[in-house]
This record gives sequence, C-alpha cells and structure tokens, in this order.
Amino acid sequence: MANVLLGATGSVAAVRVPALFDSLTAAGHSVKIVATTAATYFFDPTEFRASAVLVLDENEWPGREAGERYHRGDSVLHIELRKWADIFVIAPLDANTLAKLAVGLCDNCLTCVWRAWDVARPVVLAPAMNTLMWQHSFTRRHLRSIAADAGAGHIPAHLADDALIQQINDRSPTLRVVAPVSKQLACGDVGVGALAEVADVVNAIQFMLGRAQVA
Repeated sequence: MANVLLGATGSVAAVRVPALFDSLTAAGHSVKIVATTAATYFFDPTEFRASAVLVLDENEWPGREAGERYHRGDSVLHIELRKWADIFVIAPLDANTLAKLAVGLCDNCLTCVWRAWDVARPVVLAPAMNTLMWQHSFTRRHLRSIAADAGAGHIPAHLADDALIQQINDRSPTLRVVAPVSKQLACGDVGVGALAEVADVVNAIQFMLGRAQVA
C-alpha cells in the first residue's frame, strides 16, 4: 500500500474530501490531506485534526502566533510531505489552483508541495469548477502546460476536452487527469465541471501507483 497525499482546494466539490479519504484508507493506503484555506469552507477540518492527518497553511509555521521563529535545522513541512508521499492527488482541483500549478506560483502549502514535487513521481489531478470556468481557454492552456512539464510533449491546442485529456493520460508517464463530469452544479448551472465520482478518482490513483511500480 502507498502513502497518498490528498490535496484539497476551494471548489464546492471539497465536500467530497472526507469520502475520498475514507475510500483511500479503506483500500489500505496511508493518507494525509493538505488543504487550502478555501477548501476548509466545504468540509469540517476538526474531524481530521484529532488524527493529525490534515495539514493547513498555518502548520508551516508552528508557534508563529506565539512569536516563535524558524531555527536552522527545523523541518520544512512542504518538503517533508513531498518526501513522505508516494503519489500526489489534488481532488478537487479548482480553477484558481490549476492556474497556480501551471505557472509555478507557490503561495500556500499545497502549491509549495507541487513546486517541490519530484516530476518522476505520479500525480493525479481531478478538476472541479463551474462549466464556463472549465470551458475557458485558460483551462485548456493550463492543462497543456502542466502536461508538457509531466513529459507529455506538445499537445495540439485545437483538441476537444475529451481528446485533450485522453492525450495527456496516454502520453504522460506520471500525470493522470480525471475529467470532470456533467450534472447540475452547486450553483444551479447544468454542464461539465463536477468532480468525477469518488470511485473513479480512487481507480486513477490505483492505476498510477501500479504504473509507478512497473516503472
């Protein structure tokens, strides 16, 4: 079984984080959650804090509120998480964080893990956002950029969404994108953008872990 680092961002679909955590732990994996501040609006972080599996931005600076300061030799949390994890999963991945990943912005613990991630190790991304956000040209541009960094090479810009994701998944040895699905969204709009089913995300994780073992 594997060490799974589950990233959670500020999509309404973060309500599914507890279900993802339960499914992964039921499969025998050790799971830690690194969540953005926005993500915790959609699930109760207190249910994870007792078991010390939830990492928030403030955990990067222990004792800061009491006036404590970093000392040489102290651990750097986002690096420790990178070392611990066998696979990095971001589910849900909102539009804001997708843009940050694509350009290398690292202004919170989750994106610092991403920037420090060993590109030879597996990643699963499961986007979830409003339909028009998903259909925006920036979204396709950002996915293509991330895929290129993950070894997929040049992917044509004209591809439809399904073909784009298929090419990313076929051509990158370390990246798998779990496409969002069409349904009525939390905002009331109907269209593509909802997080894939928990089982589909878990299956993608298992697939990438299996691929990493073969490699």
